[in-house]
Amino acid sequence: MNRDELIDQVKDRYAHFANTETQDHFHQTAQGVSPEAYYESLLNMVTDEISAGTFDSFSSGDAIVAAVANDKQKWLSKWGDSNVGFPGGRSGRSDR
Repeated sequence: MNRDELIDQVKDRYAHFANTETQDHFHQTAQGVSPEAYYESLLNMVTDEISAGTFDSFSSGDAIVAAVANDKQKWLSKWGDSNVGFPGGRSGRSDR
């Protein structure tokens, strides 16, 4: 699949997560970071990886989102550098 199409699909998926996440649940699991900030940071990292060709073998944005949710450290080279309010850039939570 075209990288631009994958990026559009991933953007839509993370936007959906950010809009539907309840603030109370998210703050319980994400140490005071807003859903918007968390998913925006995640989206930026995923977009960078798509542009770099990391996900060229993937056929859909949903497959990318699922892979990242299952193992951020494997798929996101900048995950440990993330500055979204998590100690060491790790939230300990999984994306749906």
